[in-house]
Formats: sequence, structure tokens, C-alpha cells
Amino acid sequence: MLQVKIIEDHLDEIKESLKKRNWGDTDISVVEKIIDLNTKRKAVQTELDQEKAKLNQLSSEIGNLFKSGKKDEAVALKDEVAKIKLKSEEQDALLTQITSELENNLLSVPNKLHPSVPAGSSEEDNEIYKPHQGDLPVLSENALPHWELAEKYNLIDFKLGAFIAGSGFPLFRGKGSRLQRALISYFLDEASNAGYEEIVPPLLVNEDSARATGQLPDKEGQMYYVERDDLYLIPTAEVPITNIMRDQIIEESDFPIKFTGYTPCFRREAGSYGAHVKGLNRVHQFDKVEIVQIEHPDKSYDTLHDMVAHVEHLLNSLKLPYRILRLCGGDTGFTSALTFDFEVYSAAQKRWLEVSSVSNFETFQANRLKLRYKDGDGKKHLAHTLNGSALALARIIACILENYQTEDGIKMPEVLVKYLGFDKI
Repeated sequence: MLQVKIIEDHLDEIKESLKKRNWGDTDISVVEKIIDLNTKRKAVQTELDQEKAKLNQLSSEIGNLFKSGKKDEAVALKDEVAKIKLKSEEQDALLTQITSELENNLLSVPNKLHPSVPAGSSEEDNEIYKPHQGDLPVLSENALPHWELAEKYNLIDFKLGAFIAGSGFPLFRGKGSRLQRALISYFLDEASNAGYEEIVPPLLVNEDSARATGQLPDKEGQMYYVERDDLYLIPTAEVPITNIMRDQIIEESDFPIKFTGYTPCFRREAGSYGAHVKGLNRVHQFDKVEIVQIEHPDKSYDTLHDMVAHVEHLLNSLKLPYRILRLCGGDTGFTSALTFDFEVYSAAQKRWLEVSSVSNFETFQANRLKLRYKDGDGKKHLAHTLNGSALALARIIACILENYQTEDGIKMPEVLVKYLGFDKI
């Protein structure tokens, strides 16, 4: 959530940012409404403070009058106190109403985009930040897409998963399960080697946690909700891991704080049908290793590029051809100031599949989290939060199966062999 001060001090930039996100003039007017509500809030708060100060003064005078035997004067003042109390109650109710309206409007405004974010309305307008790295595999005419390879080698049973839970819930088995576990272990080990503390978080979160990282009220339709317990299945480990820092005040010397964690992720992912969402291309449950950093505002963009380099290292080590996109305004997430997406080439499908997003949220999440740090003078400031997929497994597995297939089986990436115990399926 943006601070009101940021909106007031950078109004033109905020408006330009919302235009990049394809907001119309009517929608953009919400920021002026926020400024107006905040002005009213401060005026009512000032008046309320004055009334309370007057009440304290009169209460003291009444006590002194009673002590000095001036009962009639004291009673007269008590009548005045009653009137002021009634007015204060009205002002207090008005303040609550204005504050609630102000917060609801603030919750509706997405993060201010970094100046480098290009304009655009959809993923078609995303900028190629780094052209594809590595050679694109050339497969034989008999090459199969991953869903057919999964059936041929008994690695993933999509039909059985759908029978047990529904479409979009794949069931891994045998060497398919081993490949899934090997990737999780490898990604976690690499994150640990890079200085991230490993976390095993809850897979459900409460409303406060989902709101703190920006999933609510923006993405409630994409999350699975357990109504009886008022809990949400996590769409990403970012939510519970970042909430470790909710309501925290840290020292400047604590930076950077680095967490990693593996979790299943649950998303409704309602969408279209066809080959481009077949198999592992779009699922409701998938596994992912997440990296999260809490950083000083002066260093967060250097940290963002360090996190991008970490994901690049993983893809290079798996020898998967990839490219990096800088997302345009229309495709950048609600909470993000700047996002880089990684896409891996799926050779059998002849298309690029997104496997990671790495984002800097600046102070947007920290404001909701109430996550602050103390500088050298003891003053408190909002920290910056960042996160990235390192990596999302479903489409990584799809690309490994497709890109590594041969006439007599599927080779395994060399870095995974020690985790797998075999080098070919």
C-alpha cells in the first residue's frame, strides 16, 4: 500500500504510473480523492485533539472548583463538559468513517511503477530485457510434448490426478516424483549456498497475512478459501515467508535478511483451454522454491539484479535456454514496482514458458506489513521487500522432459544426477 505522503509528494508520477497500468482518467481520480480524504482526516483529527485538550483542562478546573467549595460553578462547567463530550464522540465517529474510507481507497491503488517499466497493455508488450541465452534444442520429427512423454514413461498421471481432485492437479509417480524432489532439493541447496535461510512455512494463511503482502483485496478470486476456518491456501511461499517480518522494527545492520522456502502453491488459474494450457502448462497445484529478501531502500535494486542473477545461474546449470522480460505496465503485478520474468523455451511445443518472476516491491508491502528499520539516528523508515521464484517446478519439468528427450529415453540434467540416482529415464 502506498503511503499518503508518497501520493501527495509524487502525484504527477503516480498518475503517470497508473496510466502505464492502463487506468482511465476516472479511475486515476482516486488519488486526488485520497489526498482530499487525508486533508479532511487531518482537519477532524486536529479539531478532535483540541476538544480533548479542552476536556482535560475543564476536568482539572472542575476538580479545583469543587475543592474550593465553588460547587455551582463546577456544576455549570460539567454541563459544558457534557456538550464537548457529545461533540467529541461525533467527531470521533466521523474520524473513524473518514479513516476507513481513506484506507479502502489506498488499498485499491497499485504500487508506483519504476521509471524503467515500459508502457503496454498486455504480455504482448513486455520488453525483451535479455535475448535468449543458450542454443534452442533441435528435436526429431518424432518429438513429443511433455504430457505425452509423461504418459509414455509413466511419470505423471494427469487423468488419475483429475479423478482424485479435478483438472489441474497432476499426480507425479515413480521417476517423475524423483525428478520433482531432485529439483526441489537442488534449488534449496543453491539458495542456502547463496546465504538464504531455509523456511518451512504454513501452507494456509489468515486474512491479515494475505492483505499484508497484497494478495487481498487484489487476488481473492485466484486463491482457494477455506470458509469454515477463514483461511486461504497460499498461492506462493512469498505470502507466509514475507509475513515473518510483519510488525517488526529491525536495525539497519540487519540488512539484508534472506529467506528461502519450498511449498506447494495453489491457484485457481481460471482461463482458456487448448494445447497452450495442457499438461503442466497451467495447473492449480504446483511446487515452487521461493527466495525473499528484506533490504535497505538504497540497495534494493542492486539486490533485485542479484536475485535475477541467481535465477540465471539455476537455468544455466540446468542447460535450459531462457530469456528475460521486463514486464510492461499492463502486465506488472499490483504490488510490484518492477518485475523481470524468465521464460524457458519448450522445444516440443515451440513456445516460451514463464518459469520465474523476480520483483521489487519497494515499500509497498512493508507499509502494509508495518516493517520498519531504525537508521543511525534512531529514526524509523519502511524497508524494501523483494521476492522471486527460484524456481517454479511445473514448467521447468515440462521443459526438461521435452528438451532432453532422445530416441531412446530422456536424459537428465547433469547437476541433478546426484540427487536422482539415475541419468536417464
